[in-house]
Amino acid sequence: MRFQAPESLSEQIAQHLGQRIVTRDLVPGERIQELKVAGDLNVSRGSVREALLILERRHLVEIYPRRGAVVSKLTEESVNALYDIYIDLLCMLARKVLERWPGEQLGGVMGQVRELQAMVDALSSTAPDAAERVIDAGFGVMRYAYGLVENPFLEETLENFRPAISRTYYVALDHFRSEIAGTGTFFRQLSDAAVLGDAEQLQQVIQAFGEHQRRQVLSILREENA
Repeated sequence: MRFQAPESLSEQIAQHLGQRIVTRDLVPGERIQELKVAGDLNVSRGSVREALLILERRHLVEIYPRRGAVVSKLTEESVNALYDIYIDLLCMLARKVLERWPGEQLGGVMGQVRELQAMVDALSSTAPDAAERVIDAGFGVMRYAYGLVENPFLEETLENFRPAISRTYYVALDHFRSEIAGTGTFFRQLSDAAVLGDAEQLQQVIQAFGEHQRRQVLSILREENA
């Protein structure tokens, strides 16, 4: 039995603010005022302050003396640094799944993938929450893989990357709505390689998708800066 402590109030606040940053409701450079957040959520300033420290560790805010917390900016350097390590971590997770489970025993993952594909196929790319739902579904597949690998260090590391990668993924999906269908294609290719037990093909699929996403985000940032 694995004990899981309930989320603290500060963690709940951090998730609430983090989601607003991911969906660009709070934009880069915008100041987050402790007093206003505390009043809006009916919580203490101390809890908000702790939540902002959590968001700082997740690279969603930056905290400055006398100025307080502001939403961090996405830069070409930060995006490249993020994808450099995130792609490698996903490849490691995929390899570990195949090392522990033969392709024919991956029925649970395949079920998750089929559900994601059905959701994407039925989802209108113009729906206001389309990008959020696709991102959540994708991470659902990844969380299922954690249970197969049973490596708490890898799981914790990937989960710590989730807010930052969700932010960049949302930028890409919100800007290029046609990419929502591309996510379904990615998971179909992923499942095909997994069932065949082809670790090399699995890694190629992950790297190709990650690099494609990186290029999209960078092109959006350059366009916005121009």
